[in-house]
Amino acid sequence: MAVMPLLHFHLVENAWTSAEIQTLLDIAYDTTLTAFGAPQGDRYQIVSKHPANELILGDTGLGFTRSNRRVVLSIRTRPRTAAQKRQFYQLLSDRYAEALKLDRQDLMINLVTNTDEDWSFHAGHAEFLDGEL
Repeated sequence: MAVMPLLHFHLVENAWTSAEIQTLLDIAYDTTLTAFGAPQGDRYQIVSKHPANELILGDTGLGFTRSNRRVVLSIRTRPRTAAQKRQFYQLLSDRYAEALKLDRQDLMINLVTNTDEDWSFHAGHAEFLDGEL
């Protein structure tokens, strides 16, 4: 069963308009449908805003800089293939650059893999383990 991952966006406060944030979310959702085969309507997204001095993203020695429009996208997901991950990373970067003029250096993505036993959608149920999903 394909399941939508949980996407948590970390943004610098006051660097994005409400409309831009909605576009960030919509593009990420559509990209997840394409790259991961997640089901329509299975959407889980969180946005957190931070003062610029509390969202520190080094360049890991790669020699680039980031602006205040930097985005950290942390994704909790079932296991995905390397090809699916590469497709997601590239497609999301391309779509953000086109729609939001986001500098590609400003996007950082981290996928954290988990399994069915790591999810409870409501009321303390283990829906996958109990056969509800």
